[in-house]
Formats: sequence, C-alpha cells, structure tokens
Amino acid sequence: MGNTFGHLFRITTFGESHGGGVGVVIDGCPPRLEITPEEIQFELDRRRPGQSKITTPRKEADQCEILSGVFEGKTLGTPIAILVRNKDTRSQDYDEMSIKYRPSHADATYDAKYGFRNWQGGGRSSARETIGRVAAGAIAKKILRQVAGVEIIGYVKRIKDLEGVINPDLVTLEEVESNIVRCPDGETAEKMIELIEQTGRQGNSIGGVVECVARHVPKGLGEPVFDKLEADIAKGVMSLPASKGFEIGSGFAGTLLTGFEHNDEFYTDENGEIRTVTNRSGGIQGGIANGENIIIRVAFKPTATIRKEQKTVTKDGEETVLAGKGRHDPCVLPRAVPMVEAMVALVLCDHLLRNHGQCRIL
Repeated sequence: MGNTFGHLFRITTFGESHGGGVGVVIDGCPPRLEITPEEIQFELDRRRPGQSKITTPRKEADQCEILSGVFEGKTLGTPIAILVRNKDTRSQDYDEMSIKYRPSHADATYDAKYGFRNWQGGGRSSARETIGRVAAGAIAKKILRQVAGVEIIGYVKRIKDLEGVINPDLVTLEEVESNIVRCPDGETAEKMIELIEQTGRQGNSIGGVVECVARHVPKGLGEPVFDKLEADIAKGVMSLPASKGFEIGSGFAGTLLTGFEHNDEFYTDENGEIRTVTNRSGGIQGGIANGENIIIRVAFKPTATIRKEQKTVTKDGEETVLAGKGRHDPCVLPRAVPMVEAMVALVLCDHLLRNHGQCRIL
C-alpha cells in the first residue's frame, strides 16, 4: 500500500536503502517515445550521493538499468522497469539504531505500524527510494517537452535564513547547475555552501526551501474538486522525504493582502490569448492551469540523522542517548531539487494524458 502514484501515468517504486537495489515500474507511458538510458542517467546523476563536498559521502554510481518496456530506443507502451543496484552499503553503521530510535526519523513510526522494520539505512523510509521517482520523472519530462513544450526547473531558494534573489520566469538550468548548492543566485550560493560545510563539521544539519517553476503548461490541465492540479502537485512533493511545507503562487504571504491587491487581472495579449497581468495564483485557478507559469515552493526540514548526541529511547522504552552514525547529507536541499522536479513532472504528465481523454471534440 502507498507505493503507487498517478492515474494514467502511474509509477510504483520498490527497494530499500541497503537492499539489493531500488527502482520503479512505470505503467501508462505512451508508445514510440524515444528514450535512452543516458537521458535518465542525467537526472539520476543530479540526485546521486557523493556528488560534492556538501552531500553525503556515500559512493554510488546509481547506474540505471532498463529492464523492460523499451526496444530499439523507443517505448513499447508496456510497463517500463528501471533498476539501480546498491553498491556502497555499510549496514554496520546502523547496528545501534536497530534498537534505538533516531529523533524525528521514521524508526518509531514504522515499528508502530508494522511491528518490524528494516533498520539498515532506514530501509524504505530512506531518501534512496526517490531514485525511482527521479528515473520516472525523466521520462515524464520528455513526454511533456515533446507533446506540449513544458519546461520544469527547480532550484534552492533558501537555506536556513539565507535566501537567494531569483526570477522564476527567467532562471535557466545552466544557472541552477552552475554551483553545487543549486542556487542560481551565485553570491548567495557561496554563503549557503559555507553554512552547510560549517554545519556538517559540527555534526548538525539544516533545512530550507526548494522553488520550482513549470513553464508553457497547457491551459486546462487539472480536474475539479478533489483532483485539482495544485492538490495533486502538493501530494506529490509532500510525499518526498523530509518535506514539511508547500506553497503555490503567493502562498502564505498572500494572506497579508486584500482581494483587490491579490487578484490577477486579465488582459488579451498580441496573439489574442487571454493572460493575467500578475501571477499570484501561481499558474492555477480553480484547480486548473491557466497558462501562466506554475510556481511552487517546498520546505524541507533539517536532516534527521545527525552526529550530535540526543536523548531517545529503545524499542523497549528504556531511556538512552544516540549520536547518529552512517553517511548523511548535512542539508538535503541540493539533492532534493531533481526530486521536486520529478514529482511536478509526474503530476503534469498524468494530467496531460487525462486531459487528452477529456478534451473538447465539438
């Protein structure tokens, strides 16, 4: 239960952090889409551990293997299975955590639900599960680009109290990838990197905010009431490990405005298209895309496993202390960027396919 996401473009992820591997099965991908392992690998490389001095030092190539659903470089329309094998596991680092609960981690809740858990690396609750999402997201991005010209770009907007000055309408992938923290504001990025390094040396962790923009989204995507486009995007990104908050458009800041100040007035552009002067709605109105850029933000908490000693209890309720071991990111934000992009892409791709089945024919 809970391992499948989507309606027409549906994914099921599998695997644990220290098991044989992790991956995804994608069902509903249209046939004849040209896709290569290299395109998927590009996204996985942005997510993988050990990519810079501010990420976990776990050394994983995260090399993807396409097991089914693709023939001669094109999708068959049948389920696509993608596997990434785990190579650099150090399960002994987690021996103490087999009986002691890490504060703010999923250890205690998994035991409460199942009465049993894979304590090696966090098992299914590890962010390593997101490999399958990112692999599937690469295919969803390709469909969105090819069918509708949609472009999805995520970036780190804030680390702790350091916030970059970024225009979501103009930011480019090249700017995002120009530094290891994935903040396109270069001056702020340097300060962020320094703060993450300093925090890591102290055995501690910090959080922040990822912002993501989807451009050229066709008008009309989204469903009424329970399947509103922003509701599905929120569910997707809030299912990511360590996510704690979601905003779209003006977000919580919009509560400080009056309706007159907040409303996006309409006009007709030179091509006869109905547009909005401002975009406080974040590209979605009434749960349906209005053709403007969709802009969302996701808050991520500080990494739960830290090297500082903290009070906790054992499985039997005995009070004790624990200083986390293993290899963990002092800040998840740089690696969370492709994860957020992937979830946005999966939702938009699913709604694109749903919309094609409901579009006006008269």
